[in-house]
Amino acid sequence: MGKLFGRKKRYSDEEYENEELFDDEELDEDDEEEIDEDEDETENEDDEIEDDDEDEEDEIEDDEDEEEDEEEEEEWDEEDRRAYRHRRRVRNQIIVYAVVFVFMAVVIGGCVFAGRSIIGVARQKKLEAEQLQLAEEQQRLQEEQEAQEVVIDAPEPVEEEPEEDYLGEIVAAYISEMPIEDKVAGLFIVEPEVLTGVSTVTQAGDGTREALDNCAIGGLIYFEKNIKDKEQITQMLSNTFSMSKYPIFLAIDEEGGSVSRVKKSGIDVEQVSDMAAIGQSGDAAQAYDAGTAIGTYLRELGFNLDFAPMADLADAATGELGDRVFGSDTQVVSDMISNMVNGIEGAGVSSCLKHFPGIGSAEGDTHSGRVETTKTLEEMRNYEFLPFKAGIDAGADLVMVSHITASAVDEEAVPSSLSRVIVTDVLRNELGFQGVIITDALNMGAITEYYTSEQAAVMAIEAGVDMLLMPQDFGAAYEAVLDAVQDGTISEERINESLERIYRLKCAEKLE
Repeated sequence: MGKLFGRKKRYSDEEYENEELFDDEELDEDDEEEIDEDEDETENEDDEIEDDDEDEEDEIEDDEDEEEDEEEEEEWDEEDRRAYRHRRRVRNQIIVYAVVFVFMAVVIGGCVFAGRSIIGVARQKKLEAEQLQLAEEQQRLQEEQEAQEVVIDAPEPVEEEPEEDYLGEIVAAYISEMPIEDKVAGLFIVEPEVLTGVSTVTQAGDGTREALDNCAIGGLIYFEKNIKDKEQITQMLSNTFSMSKYPIFLAIDEEGGSVSRVKKSGIDVEQVSDMAAIGQSGDAAQAYDAGTAIGTYLRELGFNLDFAPMADLADAATGELGDRVFGSDTQVVSDMISNMVNGIEGAGVSSCLKHFPGIGSAEGDTHSGRVETTKTLEEMRNYEFLPFKAGIDAGADLVMVSHITASAVDEEAVPSSLSRVIVTDVLRNELGFQGVIITDALNMGAITEYYTSEQAAVMAIEAGVDMLLMPQDFGAAYEAVLDAVQDGTISEERINESLERIYRLKCAEKLE
């Protein structure tokens, strides 16, 4: 270190100044002050060095080795100056880089701070917008709830489906314009011969038109004797329908198998197996196909009501009903009934379940006289009612009530068709059937041997029945119901209730 320091003292002011000028070109303004201070110190040091050098030169003037050392020292001095200048440049560059780094850090920090501030403001605005939207949504829900409460509290109920409202308007329009005589007549279904007075009706002409004008009958039921060929029956039904001033039921018994009025007349329609054979197959799809086939050809001919399927449970081999029933297994028969109803109704024809509450297990025939079952209501719920419930759930439009007497269910021991317990309490209320309830034919022995036509008709209406099928004396039965309404025994509102159910079926096609 001393040797290196001594070599620095050998420079003259002029030489050092030249060196400093050379370095100044690479230094910045901030370093110039430091260089000036170094030059002042260097000048003082040089003065001292020059005095010392003169003494030393006198002592070693003749010493050749010393001269060689001086030359080497000069070479080392040159390298030190360069190293010194290099260190200063590196230091200056580091200072510059540090300043730039600090500046960039400040800029970046400012940007980050500004960005965070902007993001914070945006988040705040978004939060405020969401809160505002939430408040608006809560306000809307509150208003809707208040509106719903108003609707619920309204005195008049609001129908859920617009179609029901429209259908109700059509039905109300018919009923409101009907005189009481037409209303009562609309509760009956009779044979065309009863209406016209002709022995066998095979056409609908002026006589039919006049009869319909005089008596606005609710429906007509046709049998094999009324069918000659396809063109004849189609024309007769079409004329009858157009001549009636109100929508009218054109009905037939077309069960398939042995009870097939149309097929047995000779008209070329699809053959449908008896229900016992279909039930034995265990394939409910066959029941659907049977219902579809029957409904399709009936619709093409002009019929709109089929008194089928038979929902009674019985052994086809030993029971009174024979091959007309699907069988005695509740699950199998229920599946068959449900599918057949879907087939008939799907073809555009109303189906009618029969014979409620079930006559399959009873001994005897209501066509000839009184038939009684001793089964309790609980036993019927677990057996006879099941196929009927399946048919009701499938959408059957009508249910036919038989004349069987269920003495263990109704203590008055009257035929089911005349029993308020069977018709209203059980079928309407317990099973929930809201369609049209019709009696079995009122000209059967189970009715005619114990009741007059007048009595049977009035009792059936009072029990809750909507339609009366084939009374033994239609004229007497009609007059009896009309008198009962006029003297207040049966209210007109009660008649209107049945007509509303009937016309909902009849007017459904108009709605379509």
